[in-house]
Amino acid sequence: MSVPRTSLPPSLQSFGDISRFLREGVADEDSRQLRDSLSVLSGLIEEAVRARRSSTDAAVILRAATQLFQNAREHQLLLTGLGSAWHGLYEFDAYQRALWELRSAISAWKQALEQRSSGEAACFDRFELLAWRTLGEALLLIDMYEHDGRADTTTDDASTASRPASWWDRLRRRWLGSRG
Repeated sequence: MSVPRTSLPPSLQSFGDISRFLREGVADEDSRQLRDSLSVLSGLIEEAVRARRSSTDAAVILRAATQLFQNAREHQLLLTGLGSAWHGLYEFDAYQRALWELRSAISAWKQALEQRSSGEAACFDRFELLAWRTLGEALLLIDMYEHDGRADTTTDDASTASRPASWWDRLRRRWLGSRG
């Protein structure tokens, strides 16, 4: 059975849009688990951002940040259990680095909230920027995994060869070609 290519919607403009997208089209069990975990993570990011922008209650905001931090740690643990096809992708390492940076930013934001620091706004801005970057890396990882056919061991070379190269393929070939 051939795996359908992930079709990214033309615009994912909120963390909620990403969460909804991740619940669609699943290639295999690892993909399903990763998508489900990312969907939860994206939803918690959305909740934390909404709490920060709409609430003046520091306890509510801190609770959202704490829940997000705990989920990001659980998500990182899920990554370690994914199959070797995931770990073999360059995008996997890039996503893990982005997730580590996001976790660090959440921790700094949480600490600023706990200490009622005047630098809390800057910590929040950094967290939000890294959240977008991290989720973008996650979508790229899923796309490359599913597009490369790693989620389907029955994909044959003939069907892959007849498919025109996507811009992801061209970018990946250019990147990998420049590295060695």
